[in-house]
Amino acid sequence: MGRQIEELARFVARTRCEDIPEWVQAHAKLVLLDTLGVILAGSERPEVAALRERLGAGAGSGATVYARGWPHSDPRTAALLNGVAGRAIELCEGLRLVSGQAAMQVLPAVLAVAEQAASTGRDMLAAFIVGYDVVGRLAGGFTPRPLAHQNGQVSLLAAAAAGAKLRGLDADGVSRAMRIATTLLLTPSYTNAVAGATALNVAGGMSGYAGALAPDLALAGFEAQENAIEEALGQLVGGGFTAEGVLDELGTRWEITRNYFRLYACCNPIHPALDCLAAALAELRPASGQIGPEQVERIEVATYRFASVMRNPDPPNYFASKYSLPHAAAAMVVRGGAGFSQLDDSALTDPVIGALRRRVQISEDPAMSALTPRLRPARVTVTLSDGRQATHSRDSHRGDFSEKFSETEIRAKFRELAGTLLTEDGAVEVERAVDRIEEWAGISELTDLLRRSGRG
Repeated sequence: MGRQIEELARFVARTRCEDIPEWVQAHAKLVLLDTLGVILAGSERPEVAALRERLGAGAGSGATVYARGWPHSDPRTAALLNGVAGRAIELCEGLRLVSGQAAMQVLPAVLAVAEQAASTGRDMLAAFIVGYDVVGRLAGGFTPRPLAHQNGQVSLLAAAAAGAKLRGLDADGVSRAMRIATTLLLTPSYTNAVAGATALNVAGGMSGYAGALAPDLALAGFEAQENAIEEALGQLVGGGFTAEGVLDELGTRWEITRNYFRLYACCNPIHPALDCLAAALAELRPASGQIGPEQVERIEVATYRFASVMRNPDPPNYFASKYSLPHAAAAMVVRGGAGFSQLDDSALTDPVIGALRRRVQISEDPAMSALTPRLRPARVTVTLSDGRQATHSRDSHRGDFSEKFSETEIRAKFRELAGTLLTEDGAVEVERAVDRIEEWAGISELTDLLRRSGRG
């Protein structure tokens, strides 16, 4: 087994909450809060609720499902359901410089295993932060296959590491759990997204499932080959892997602080174009009010290749609409934004939005493509029927560590999403509870509060 992987496992096993700088802990609490809100809102999606009902009948107990009624299930099923829910509305945060939605694939395992193991809040927070670190560090050396979506890949191994830490495994045990978890790695295609295939979200949920399962396999005495991680990422699910750089600035550079947040409820690559569109509309907006969709003659978008392929003007369902730049752009014009409430099911059937989608033109700019992933550029020109025109460009989207959303914006997003299941006062109380997670004697301080704060 590689020295770097073993040292990373040792870091996971030995890092305590007090070893992590307070500013990193504070940022991690915000990431946890944001991710929890996304899980709560995502649990209301019809396919997620139906899956919960089907799996609930045969499930055990030991962990909370973060959904209406707060049912219990066995830790593996709870982590699966919470992970699927969090992927369902395309609002989870992610890594900025490499591909991966780390928190949404690590946190469900942390929540479930912490409840199973009666972990303290400090233990939970440490496991969440170091699990996130594993995602960023492995992803930095990982070359995904061209069509692969990274749900259920590197992040699945990180979830296993976080789960193993909470189960009390030592460095060898964390390493073994991660290597065992390579047999559970998935190969979801990005084509699922534009096709509206919600099966993609199951891959994200399986990271949580593996995070709860792999530690039990290690504790039961299962073994794994020494080079399992290097082989799996380099030759099986991936197109290449190098462990060089995995240990760079270990313990001083924290990957969770290098993330991005989302306020637009759609795929992250199209966010720079939406930022440009918002700026162009603001420039053209008359003092007396909004620009009506009938005033927009066309919207021209130039962006990097990966974003430019998200151009379907007729997304077949809610999930596919999250990967359609014409849809998100049209909704922004018609509804004044592209957040959770604007990009809902009704937006898909809104005839005004549908008509405007046809007037959004998207092209790849090769010069912009050459700048990725360091930058994610876009340029948008809005032309109105009276001939007025505005063009705005950006190097990247708002919301990452280089141009952060304010903490107020992130907390407002949580309250909106949590409001799908919680009372207004209850959402505020949960927010305050997460802010003091290091004081929790156990996760019941969160789950009991959720049960008291539910709507109806």
